[in-house]
Order: sequence, then structure tokens, then C-alpha cells
Amino acid sequence: MRTHRTPIKRFTPVQILVFYYFLAVAFSFLLLNLPGVYQPGVEVKFIDSLFTAVSAVSVTGLTPISIGDTYSSFGIAMLMIVLQLGGIGIMSLGTFFWLMLRKKIGMRERQLIMADHNQYSLSGIVQLIRQIVVLIFAIELIGGLVFTLYLFNEFETFGEAFLNGLFMSVSATTNAGFGLSDNSLHTYFNDYFVQFCTMVLIILGAIGFPVLVEVKMYFSKHKKKNFRFSLFTKITTITFGILLVFGAVTIFILESMNSFKGMTLSEKIFTSFFHSVSARSAGLTTFDVTQFNDATDIVISALMFIGASPSSVGGGIRTTTLAIAVLFLINFAKRQEVIHVFGRRIKLIDVFRSYAVIFLAGFMVMVALIILLITEPTLPANALLFEITSAFGTCGMSLGITGDLSIIGKIIIMLLMFIGRVGLISFLLTLGGRTKKPHYHYPAERVIIG
Repeated sequence: MRTHRTPIKRFTPVQILVFYYFLAVAFSFLLLNLPGVYQPGVEVKFIDSLFTAVSAVSVTGLTPISIGDTYSSFGIAMLMIVLQLGGIGIMSLGTFFWLMLRKKIGMRERQLIMADHNQYSLSGIVQLIRQIVVLIFAIELIGGLVFTLYLFNEFETFGEAFLNGLFMSVSATTNAGFGLSDNSLHTYFNDYFVQFCTMVLIILGAIGFPVLVEVKMYFSKHKKKNFRFSLFTKITTITFGILLVFGAVTIFILESMNSFKGMTLSEKIFTSFFHSVSARSAGLTTFDVTQFNDATDIVISALMFIGASPSSVGGGIRTTTLAIAVLFLINFAKRQEVIHVFGRRIKLIDVFRSYAVIFLAGFMVMVALIILLITEPTLPANALLFEITSAFGTCGMSLGITGDLSIIGKIIIMLLMFIGRVGLISFLLTLGGRTKKPHYHYPAERVIIG
């Protein structure tokens, strides 16, 4: 007898997940347009409200409006809910609250969680999500309390201080890059404590959730000598650290004789490191980035294009993608056909995926740039490239052109932010549908390359 599947079962887990993120955008748009969300007398255009909703779900931070001047305290609270939805992930939060209600997590839900976090195994996936959500909530709460107590004297009431402190913590941890002030964190240019705490929160959100879980497991183990970090954690942490130092040193060198003139050495170092950390996917700034020269803009654009680590709050091509591509080039130059690192062998399919992501992401950025050069003829090309890579990397840094974009330009940026959040691989698999394994193979033949 022929069986019929329900409509939702005809779709792959990745397709369902992307559809859920579309629903999340719609839900966020409704939340950010509830009565009392805006301050009295403030009106926001439909396209700008939708743009902010997409930016919040993708935890990017690009917005054509002023957050502090537009949203009330209730609106800021609603925005934080959306940031949690986008930062931690729809399936993660859904699973966590489902577990709190003592409901059973089915196979279909586990597959969706696996797709949302780029995992390859269903084993222990629910336990992983529980640990991730608890860790992120704990980090945000601790960060919020630290900011509240430290900045308490700047506000009239404890409630106002806590709301601002918690928002700063959530925005940094989820790498959202939203600020209640139009000048981001410029007020704290000489406040190294706020900068340091913010950088720590950004890194904790961008380094990758599995890394945080493994570090927690390491410190909770009595016999630490027997604990073994995964290959993912090792590659991610090293690549993340190298890019952070490279970005900071490059910005320091390029701007020392430019926008950093007149600064003290400590100001130069903190400004360089902060913007290297923030360029990974956070988008917060302590300095006017429009003063950077074109070379620095290109470097920051490259960092935003790379983005954060997989299974984190950030976007971009991700750190492991770059690491595997570089390792392949090194091994290829040595005429080695197999990549070995940390006593493990990298599977060939991961090399294929890495180069596919890099090529397609580069092609997508190029197409977006060509379109914006046509639709935004009055805006500089370097500023448009900066905006595009910021959207794809879900970073949120901008050279101040977001509000000047046309409707078509804003739609392009919204699409890039959405793809950056769901992941390029997931977005492509959504278009591709179900995988069908062939029952035959053609003869192999070499092709001349290069």
C-alpha cells in the first residue's frame, strides 16, 4: 500500500529550519511593533522596522534607526528577547523550554537541532543544548550584573541601570552589536574595564558553543590529564586566536600614523584589539571607524567575511572553513593528499565543503556589491563592501551608510544578514532539497588543472 507523508515531513530538516527562521523574523517584527514598544511620538517606516527585525534575528546590529531614541524600556526588553532567539537559536531555546515542561524531544526535533548547530551526530544533542542555553544565560546575567554595578552612578535608578547593563551584556554575548547610544561604546573609549568585559563577552559568544561546553567539562573533571579536547575545539580556538592577533596588529600598524595619531600607547593597543575582536561578528565600536583608512577598511571587511566559529552566535564563512582551506593548501604544496592535524585526519568532504563555502560566499558578496553599485551610485564602493561583509558576517559595523540605502539596497542587506545567520551551507541545502544517492558510478578520469 502506498503511504502518504504529512506535508512537513516532505521537507528536509534544513528546509524546515530555514522556514522557522522566516517565521522568527515575522514574530520579531510583530514583537517590535507591539503597543508601547516605541517612545511617545516616534514613528518608524515599515521597511526600517522590518530591517531592524531581520538584523535582530540575525544578531547583526545594522539598523537605519536609533535604538535608544526609538524604543521604550518595554521595547528594549522585547528587543533582548529577539536577540536571544537569534543568538542562541530557535531550536535551542525551543528545546530548552520544552525540557523545562518535561516534554519528550522527538527524532524530528533532534534532527532540527543538529541542523541548527551544524552537528554531525544525534548522540547527546539534547544534553548539549541544555548546557549551551544554561551557559549563555549565566554569562549574560553575570555580565549584566557586572555592568550594572560598575555603571550604577550613571543612572537615576537601579532598574534603569540594570536594564542598560543587561542590554549591554546581551548585545555583546550574542554579538548583536546593538547599542542604546548612537555612538555605540564611544563613551567608554578610555574605560578599559568596560572594554575588557565587552571583549570577553564577545569572544565567549563567538568562539563556539561546543568549545564553551568542553572548557566547562575540563574544569569540572577531577582527572584533567585524561580529558581530551575535540579536534573542533583545537582548530577553532587556535584559528580564532590567530585571527584576533592578526587583526589587532594590522589595525595598530595601519592606523598608528593615521587616525591613532595623538593617542597614548594603551589607547592604541585597546582600540586595535577591541575592533579586531568586534570585527569577528559583534560590530560594537569604541572609536569612529569612518576615520580608518581604506586599507584598514579592507582588513576589517576580510575579518567580517570570515566571521565567528561554527555553532556560535556569529556568521560569515566561519573559522574552521578558513582553517581547513589553509591546511589543504599547505598539504597540497607539500604534495600530500591527506590532511593530518593534531593526530587526526580531515575528511575530504569537509575540504569540499570549505572551498564551496568560500567560493559561493565570495561570489555572493561580489554580486551584492555589483547590485549596490548600481542602486546606490552616490555611496563609495569601499563603504558598500564594508556594509555587505558586515551583513554577511552578522557583524553590524558600518561606515554610516545604512540609513542612506535605498529600499532595494536594504532588501539586499537583509537577505545577506539572513543567509549569514542560517549559514550558507544550510541556505544552499534548502534550495537543493533531499539528497539522492546514485546506484552507479562512472569511470574516473583526470582533468588538466592550472
